[in-house]
Amino acid sequence: MKINGTPTRTIWPAKDGWAVEIIDQTRLPHELVNVRLESLADAAHAIKAMLVRGAPLIGATAAYGMALAARANSSDLALTVAYNILHATRPTAINLKWALDQMITALGKVPEDQRMAAAYARAAEICDEDVAINSAIGDNGATLIQAAWESARARGADRVNVLTHCNAGWLATVDWGTAIAPIYKAHDAGIPVHVWVDETRPRNQGASLTARELNWHGVPHTVIADNTGGHLMQHGMVDLCIVGTDRVTSNGDVCNKIGTYLKALAAKDNAVPFYVALPSPTIDWSVADGIKEIPIEERDATEQTHMTGKAADGSIVSVQVTPDGSPAGNWGFDVTPARLVSGLITERGICAASPEGLRGLFPERNG
Repeated sequence: MKINGTPTRTIWPAKDGWAVEIIDQTRLPHELVNVRLESLADAAHAIKAMLVRGAPLIGATAAYGMALAARANSSDLALTVAYNILHATRPTAINLKWALDQMITALGKVPEDQRMAAAYARAAEICDEDVAINSAIGDNGATLIQAAWESARARGADRVNVLTHCNAGWLATVDWGTAIAPIYKAHDAGIPVHVWVDETRPRNQGASLTARELNWHGVPHTVIADNTGGHLMQHGMVDLCIVGTDRVTSNGDVCNKIGTYLKALAAKDNAVPFYVALPSPTIDWSVADGIKEIPIEERDATEQTHMTGKAADGSIVSVQVTPDGSPAGNWGFDVTPARLVSGLITERGICAASPEGLRGLFPERNG
């Protein structure tokens, strides 16, 4: 994707060839700041402190974290320690473990003195694979937006309205995004698409990240409070919902940013199609029941009690929005049961949110 006309990824090798650079997403939307990662500790901090966000980008950052670890010490013990440190940073997104497993497998195949080069090579491949996967997700999902536009135009509408939640754009991946990739593809193809952007409290990923990148790309959008979506659906102002996910179970349950489940309920009640876009590494084939089996991350209460924004004088400030002494709960994710999902958009096509649907696209998982 592009920032002010310049092609940009969310993670890339530094010019020196060994460090890694990322966009510090905690500084968005008001500041565009790049951060240099030079060590395993830097990569772990970037993931845990949410300088990088989104399951695919977390996985890519973890892969480069393993490369940075291998540069310092490529012994079996050191790599095991690095794996455990990175794996502990975020418990919900399955792409993190997938990427770490990919790195361990690749490094286990080569002698210790070749592991550093192999680690950087495999991390770069994981990033390039993510870009290709997300571009294909965009192509597949754009067909749904095209169909929705044709239906909306037949009713006399002048645009197609897509509602999304949290950030599943290119800032959540290496490039293109998952749920936003179909929107970019549709927009670039000339379809008049408009996006309802949930603010996504408490971290405001929608207001600060999704809106930021849609603005950069020139896609028409409107930021709304999280509780507005149901009202819009009741009044026919949403043609379809597309969200991303941090983990999909083998039976099609979807774990995503807190509040996704409520959007799916509203969509079901108003007969609005509710789609989930995901790269195949986000599927956890070892889990069947998302509500019972997926660990839900509980984050620091200050994310709920405080907000950061730009003051009238342009300074970036953090303010407390709750009374002194009031406790706050901060569950980061919820699970949307497969029965509420109209379909899963993957790089291989669109399928039903069911074991049969998933295995139809991924037959290598049969048996």
